[in-house]
Amino acid sequence: MTRLSVNLNKVALIRNARGGNIPDLIEVAKDCERFGAEGITVHPRPDQRHVRYDDLAPLKQIVSTEFNIEGNPTPEFLTIVCDIKPHQCTLVPDAPDALTSDAGWNTVKHGDFLRDVIDRLHAAGIRTSLFVDPDHIMLDGAKEVGTDRIEFYTGPYAHQFVSNPQSAIQPFSEAAKHADQLGLGVNAGHDLNLHNLRFFNQNLPNLLEVSIGHALISDALYFGLQNVIQMYKQCLV
Repeated sequence: MTRLSVNLNKVALIRNARGGNIPDLIEVAKDCERFGAEGITVHPRPDQRHVRYDDLAPLKQIVSTEFNIEGNPTPEFLTIVCDIKPHQCTLVPDAPDALTSDAGWNTVKHGDFLRDVIDRLHAAGIRTSLFVDPDHIMLDGAKEVGTDRIEFYTGPYAHQFVSNPQSAIQPFSEAAKHADQLGLGVNAGHDLNLHNLRFFNQNLPNLLEVSIGHALISDALYFGLQNVIQMYKQCLV
């Protein structure tokens, strides 16, 4: 069964809107695990508009499943991550002013940089994952730089799924097979939701983990957090 990691960025965004501690990010993380989530994901950005750097140490102390920190590997980010030592660090090439992540790494162009970053994370005992598009050349590059896993950027899949599910899934299915041949673990995330997740999971038999935040937290407004985590997990059976 594919693992569900809940991204808490939107919870932190709501908290920050009022400047207090409601909702309490730590309690929400505990509840997500209690309700069945197999991981907690956060993506601190340079402007700290949602999850902040000072959230990371308290989260690491209480997460009992798997703690995944995503982000662009700036010097500040890397220093903090190597100090916190999450179970996994997912490297994402988003610009400082990006509204949300919208593309994977060019693992060939940035190969030397990524190799150095991954070596540093490995030295700290942290599993690494690279945010990539479903491109065989980029997967080959990911293997070359030494990452443990890749995370497919699934925005294009979600966009095309509405009109043509088979066409939407094909590049990801083929890329997942290639990743498996390379010995890379496969994660996925971005715009996955209750409508498109089951089909995606059924067509990637080697999918290890999905990280979902925006859609899951939005659905929780209607169904409640406990119910919605179980609804997403049912899509991953």
